[in-house]
Amino acid sequence: MNIDVAKVKIRKVEAADIETMTEYRIDYLTELQGERGDEYKTTLRKDLNNFFRMTIDKGSFFALLAEYKGEILAFGAMVIKLIPGDFNQSSYIEGDILNMYTIPVARRKGISSLILTQLLAEARNMGISKVALHTSKDGEQLYRKFGFEDPSYPYLELILRREV
Repeated sequence: MNIDVAKVKIRKVEAADIETMTEYRIDYLTELQGERGDEYKTTLRKDLNNFFRMTIDKGSFFALLAEYKGEILAFGAMVIKLIPGDFNQSSYIEGDILNMYTIPVARRKGISSLILTQLLAEARNMGISKVALHTSKDGEQLYRKFGFEDPSYPYLELILRREV
């Protein structure tokens, strides 16, 4: 696909875009975690659509998309959360970037950079203090170019419940 990146439009996700964003998230998860059964994907699709609608309405989530000639090429989103403070600041608004996904034919053209630039600008406008994300090895270079670095606090996780 030949894409003139200067003509790629970045805009906020609207209600009509949520189902496409859900499908792209499922594509992203399939690339990272492998294929899942149709029954599970049907449940996930419903839950993701509900999550996106509810959190966008509530203001705890915002998403952007990249569009070119009417085709959606990529998404990027941020979950917004209030965090209790520490000795550096009494409280924080943090953002977790997720749903960064570009369709395969549009990769390596700078589209994710366009979305990330807008996501970070929106985060600054909202007074967000810190932005975090999980990244694939393919995406790490992009995020490091934007100044993302290893966390100052050690980060571990424990999965308490896993549904497959």
